[in-house]
Amino acid sequence: MTQQTSPRRQRNHDLMAQSILATARAIMREGGVAALSMQELARRLDVRAPSLYHYFSGKTAIYDALFQQGFTLFGEYLGKASGNAKTWQDELQLSFEAYMNFAMQNPELYQLCFERPVPGFVPSEQSLALSFGLLQQSYARVTNLLYPVIRTDLTPGQLGDVIIAMMHGLTALHLANEPHLPVGQGRFGMLIPAVISILDSAWSKNG
Repeated sequence: MTQQTSPRRQRNHDLMAQSILATARAIMREGGVAALSMQELARRLDVRAPSLYHYFSGKTAIYDALFQQGFTLFGEYLGKASGNAKTWQDELQLSFEAYMNFAMQNPELYQLCFERPVPGFVPSEQSLALSFGLLQQSYARVTNLLYPVIRTDLTPGQLGDVIIAMMHGLTALHLANEPHLPVGQGRFGMLIPAVISILDSAWSKNG
Protein backbone atom coordinates (compact mmCIF):
# COMPACT_ATOMS: atom_id res chain seq x y z
CA MET A 1 0.00 0.00 0.00
CA THR A 2 1.44 3.35 -1.02
CA GLN A 3 1.54 5.95 1.70
CA GLN A 4 0.26 9.30 0.49
CA THR A 5 2.15 12.46 1.36
CA SER A 6 0.07 14.98 3.26
CA PRO A 7 -0.37 18.43 1.65
CA ARG A 8 1.54 20.02 4.51
CA ARG A 9 4.47 17.64 4.19
CA GLN A 10 4.54 18.13 0.42
CA ARG A 11 4.48 21.89 0.87
CA ASN A 12 7.40 21.72 3.30
CA HIS A 13 9.28 19.46 0.89
CA ASP A 14 8.72 21.89 -1.98
CA LEU A 15 9.81 24.87 0.10
CA MET A 16 13.03 23.13 1.09
CA ALA A 17 13.72 22.17 -2.52
CA GLN A 18 13.26 25.82 -3.52
CA SER A 19 15.64 26.88 -0.74
CA ILE A 20 18.24 24.39 -1.98
CA LEU A 21 18.02 25.76 -5.51
CA ALA A 22 18.16 29.38 -4.36
CA THR A 23 21.21 28.64 -2.21
CA ALA A 24 22.85 26.74 -5.06
CA ARG A 25 22.36 29.78 -7.28
CA ALA A 26 23.99 32.01 -4.65
CA ILE A 27 27.04 29.73 -4.46
CA MET A 28 27.32 29.58 -8.25
CA ARG A 29 26.96 33.34 -8.59
CA GLU A 30 29.77 33.90 -6.10
CA GLY A 31 32.25 31.29 -7.29
CA GLY A 32 31.12 30.16 -10.73
CA VAL A 33 28.88 27.27 -11.68
CA ALA A 34 31.55 24.63 -10.99
CA ALA A 35 31.93 25.91 -7.40
CA LEU A 36 28.71 24.18 -6.33
CA SER A 37 29.20 21.39 -3.77
CA MET A 38 26.80 19.43 -1.60
CA GLN A 39 28.95 20.14 1.45
CA GLU A 40 28.76 23.91 0.96
CA LEU A 41 25.05 23.69 0.27
CA ALA A 42 24.51 21.80 3.52
CA ARG A 43 26.66 24.26 5.48
CA ARG A 44 24.72 27.28 4.24
CA LEU A 45 21.36 25.62 4.82
CA ASP A 46 22.48 24.43 8.26
CA VAL A 47 21.63 20.79 7.57
CA ARG A 48 23.64 17.59 7.27
CA ALA A 49 24.75 16.84 3.71
CA PRO A 50 22.89 13.47 3.53
CA SER A 51 19.63 15.35 4.19
CA LEU A 52 19.91 17.04 0.78
CA TYR A 53 19.47 13.68 -0.93
CA HIS A 54 15.86 13.56 0.29
CA TYR A 55 15.20 16.40 -2.18
CA PHE A 56 17.67 15.83 -5.03
CA SER A 57 19.51 12.67 -6.03
CA GLY A 58 22.79 14.58 -6.24
CA LYS A 59 24.55 17.63 -7.59
CA THR A 60 23.73 16.71 -11.19
CA ALA A 61 20.02 16.73 -10.35
CA ILE A 62 20.40 20.21 -8.87
CA TYR A 63 22.18 21.41 -12.00
CA ASP A 64 19.40 19.90 -14.08
CA ALA A 65 16.66 21.63 -12.09
CA LEU A 66 18.50 24.94 -12.46
CA PHE A 67 18.98 24.31 -16.19
CA GLN A 68 15.20 24.00 -16.51
CA GLN A 69 14.71 27.06 -14.32
CA GLY A 70 17.12 29.03 -16.50
CA PHE A 71 15.46 28.22 -19.80
CA THR A 72 11.99 28.81 -18.38
CA LEU A 73 13.06 32.25 -17.19
CA PHE A 74 14.90 32.99 -20.44
CA GLY A 75 11.74 32.14 -22.37
CA GLU A 76 9.85 34.70 -20.29
CA TYR A 77 12.43 37.37 -21.12
CA LEU A 78 12.17 36.63 -24.85
CA GLY A 79 8.37 36.42 -24.78
CA LYS A 80 8.09 39.84 -23.20
CA ALA A 81 10.51 41.30 -25.76
CA SER A 82 8.65 39.82 -28.72
CA GLY A 83 5.33 41.08 -27.42
CA ASN A 84 6.56 44.68 -27.57
CA ALA A 85 7.96 44.55 -31.12
CA LYS A 86 6.30 46.39 -33.99
CA THR A 87 8.87 45.74 -36.74
CA TRP A 88 11.52 43.11 -37.38
CA GLN A 89 14.12 45.68 -36.38
CA ASP A 90 12.31 46.14 -33.06
CA GLU A 91 12.12 42.36 -32.67
CA LEU A 92 15.87 41.99 -33.09
CA GLN A 93 16.84 44.88 -30.84
CA LEU A 94 14.47 43.83 -28.05
CA SER A 95 15.65 40.22 -28.32
CA PHE A 96 19.32 41.26 -28.12
CA GLU A 97 18.52 43.39 -25.07
CA ALA A 98 16.50 40.58 -23.47
CA TYR A 99 19.37 38.12 -23.94
CA MET A 100 21.87 40.50 -22.37
CA ASN A 101 19.53 41.46 -19.53
CA PHE A 102 18.86 37.80 -18.73
CA ALA A 103 22.60 37.12 -18.59
CA MET A 104 23.34 40.14 -16.41
CA GLN A 105 20.50 39.56 -13.96
CA ASN A 106 20.98 35.77 -13.79
CA PRO A 107 24.69 35.19 -14.52
CA GLU A 108 24.80 31.76 -12.89
CA LEU A 109 21.84 30.48 -14.93
CA TYR A 110 23.20 32.05 -18.10
CA GLN A 111 26.54 30.34 -17.54
CA LEU A 112 24.91 26.98 -16.87
CA CYS A 113 22.51 27.16 -19.82
CA PHE A 114 24.69 28.70 -22.51
CA GLU A 115 28.35 28.08 -21.70
CA ARG A 116 28.59 24.38 -20.65
CA PRO A 117 30.85 25.12 -17.65
CA VAL A 118 30.40 21.79 -15.82
CA PRO A 119 32.48 18.90 -17.20
CA GLY A 120 30.33 15.82 -17.63
CA PHE A 121 26.98 17.50 -16.98
CA VAL A 122 24.41 16.38 -19.53
CA PRO A 123 20.89 17.81 -19.12
CA SER A 124 18.05 15.33 -18.82
CA GLU A 125 15.77 14.59 -21.76
CA GLN A 126 13.10 16.77 -20.16
CA SER A 127 15.52 19.68 -19.80
CA LEU A 128 16.82 19.31 -23.35
CA ALA A 129 13.25 19.21 -24.66
CA LEU A 130 12.61 22.51 -22.91
CA SER A 131 15.72 24.18 -24.33
CA PHE A 132 15.26 22.81 -27.86
CA GLY A 133 11.59 23.76 -27.75
CA LEU A 134 12.57 27.35 -27.06
CA LEU A 135 15.11 27.20 -29.88
CA GLN A 136 12.49 25.90 -32.29
CA GLN A 137 10.15 28.72 -31.28
CA SER A 138 12.90 31.19 -32.12
CA TYR A 139 13.48 29.54 -35.50
CA ALA A 140 9.74 29.68 -36.16
CA ARG A 141 9.63 33.41 -35.45
CA VAL A 142 12.55 33.96 -37.84
CA THR A 143 10.84 31.85 -40.53
CA ASN A 144 7.39 33.38 -40.18
CA LEU A 145 8.08 36.99 -39.21
CA LEU A 146 11.57 37.91 -40.34
CA TYR A 147 12.48 35.77 -43.33
CA PRO A 148 9.57 36.87 -45.58
CA VAL A 149 10.32 40.59 -45.23
CA ILE A 150 14.11 40.74 -45.55
CA ARG A 151 16.66 40.26 -48.31
CA THR A 152 19.12 37.45 -47.65
CA ASP A 153 20.67 34.37 -49.26
CA LEU A 154 20.75 32.56 -45.92
CA THR A 155 18.30 29.78 -45.13
CA PRO A 156 15.90 30.45 -42.23
CA GLY A 157 18.00 28.16 -40.01
CA GLN A 158 21.23 29.93 -40.90
CA LEU A 159 19.56 33.27 -40.33
CA GLY A 160 18.46 32.19 -36.86
CA ASP A 161 21.94 30.93 -36.03
CA VAL A 162 23.55 34.19 -37.19
CA ILE A 163 21.26 36.14 -34.88
CA ILE A 164 21.96 33.78 -31.96
CA ALA A 165 25.71 34.04 -32.54
CA MET A 166 25.63 37.83 -32.54
CA MET A 167 23.44 38.01 -29.42
CA HIS A 168 25.69 35.62 -27.56
CA GLY A 169 28.88 37.27 -28.73
CA LEU A 170 27.91 40.76 -27.63
CA THR A 171 26.61 39.47 -24.31
CA ALA A 172 29.67 37.32 -23.55
CA LEU A 173 32.01 40.22 -24.31
CA HIS A 174 29.97 42.63 -22.21
CA LEU A 175 29.94 40.24 -19.24
CA ALA A 176 33.65 39.58 -19.58
CA ASN A 177 34.61 43.24 -19.68
CA GLU A 178 32.00 45.46 -18.01
CA PRO A 179 29.36 43.35 -16.23
CA HIS A 180 28.66 46.22 -13.83
CA LEU A 181 27.27 48.42 -16.62
CA PRO A 182 23.64 48.11 -17.78
CA VAL A 183 22.51 47.24 -21.28
CA GLY A 184 23.14 50.24 -23.50
CA GLN A 185 26.39 51.23 -21.82
CA GLY A 186 30.00 50.15 -22.10
CA ARG A 187 32.23 49.05 -24.92
CA PHE A 188 29.97 46.20 -26.04
CA GLY A 189 26.72 46.92 -24.21
CA MET A 190 26.20 50.05 -26.28
CA LEU A 191 26.62 48.31 -29.64
CA ILE A 192 23.18 46.69 -29.98
CA PRO A 193 21.61 49.62 -31.91
CA ALA A 194 24.67 49.74 -34.19
CA VAL A 195 24.39 46.01 -34.94
CA ILE A 196 20.68 46.36 -35.72
CA SER A 197 21.44 49.30 -38.01
CA ILE A 198 24.03 47.22 -39.90
CA LEU A 199 21.55 44.35 -40.28
CA ASP A 200 18.85 46.76 -41.40
CA SER A 201 21.14 48.10 -44.13
CA ALA A 202 22.10 44.60 -45.22
CA TRP A 203 18.72 42.92 -45.05
CA SER A 204 16.03 45.54 -45.62
CA LYS A 205 14.26 45.11 -48.96
CA ASN A 206 13.92 48.87 -49.11
CA GLY A 207 17.66 49.35 -48.63
